[in-house]
Amino acid sequence: MSFDEIIDRRGTHCVKWDKMEALYGVSPDEGIAMWVADMEFRPPACVQDALQAMLDHGVYGYFGDESAYLAAICWWMENRHGWRVDPAAIFTTHGLVNGTAMCVDAFTAPGDGVVLFTPVYHAFARVIRAAGRDVVQCAMPVVDGQYTLDFDAWDAQMKGHEKMLVLCSPHNPGGRVWTRAELAGVAAFAKRHDLILVSDEIHHDLVMPGQVHTPMALIEGIADRLVMMTAATKTFNIAGAHVGNVIIHDAGLRAKFAGRMAALGLSPNSFGLFMVTAAYSPEGAAWVDRVCAYLAENARIFDEGINAIPGLRSMALQSTYLAWVDFAGTGMGREEFTARVEKGAKIAVNHGPSFGLGGDSYLRFNIAAPRSVITDAVARMQAAFADLQ
Repeated sequence: MSFDEIIDRRGTHCVKWDKMEALYGVSPDEGIAMWVADMEFRPPACVQDALQAMLDHGVYGYFGDESAYLAAICWWMENRHGWRVDPAAIFTTHGLVNGTAMCVDAFTAPGDGVVLFTPVYHAFARVIRAAGRDVVQCAMPVVDGQYTLDFDAWDAQMKGHEKMLVLCSPHNPGGRVWTRAELAGVAAFAKRHDLILVSDEIHHDLVMPGQVHTPMALIEGIADRLVMMTAATKTFNIAGAHVGNVIIHDAGLRAKFAGRMAALGLSPNSFGLFMVTAAYSPEGAAWVDRVCAYLAENARIFDEGINAIPGLRSMALQSTYLAWVDFAGTGMGREEFTARVEKGAKIAVNHGPSFGLGGDSYLRFNIAAPRSVITDAVARMQAAFADLQ
């Protein structure tokens, strides 16, 4: 397949394209959708073939025997990430936003604090607040153009009601691949404050060349309080399948989570299970290698073009396909630079404040699109800020 192919998603119940005019005032006929974090690419042929086999069979009954599905997950984690997973530790949720909400429900009580290192993926705070918990925002400093972890400041910030930490690894929206030493620091922080550590690693496969993601499960001494969250959905652009995995090796935590799953009657859909089983395969792995190389070149082109605009700075991506652009250097207020992007360049993007403390001067751009779309977006941005050049 070619990642250069333009696929028209308008009018297909695609939230990214069909909702952007209502939400951002950007027409899908003139604009570019760079907000929702899915790709403009079809998944690998092995996933399409699995769905076609379901269609050819033509009976869509209850799914049984998850052994192949669980084996595929275990194979992927060991072969791609060096992490051996016990299949008995795997739960399947309705995606990882649901997985996060389930962790909040299972391991905390109303009024408890849930710690986030901000700015961070906006859905975390949304589900935490909806559950009646307190979002504890620990703002990350930027050092040499990258987010860093300030445990001394955060130790002083803790009040004692905090019960959980949700980590985004790799980081969305900053694209950081945390080092093993940084992850050990996160683990130590969680232990010092007696926090359940939920590590959302949905972007773990989408790393830039030369970068290596370390699963939190490989950090020593954290297993008794660790909940891992992974998914094939971001990796293979199958987010509509709404299938994710919560992986818990500690028996006590696993029993608590299993109890909430049972009480809520949650079970996955068969389409998602077939898609994940097919994706986590050698053919799927080869596709991921190709898409990561393509995304890396998109990032190079985007960053080079954006950073050429005085006052704009795109944070160098180590992972994900989500460019995090700082407009602080323009001296403009948030309303002005956002209007230039949405009304001038006609690009729909995510607004920085939704990611929490530290996001005010930023916008997030999705660069998982054909190369021609990225070059068009850069040209539009340069035109929208032409007076600065």
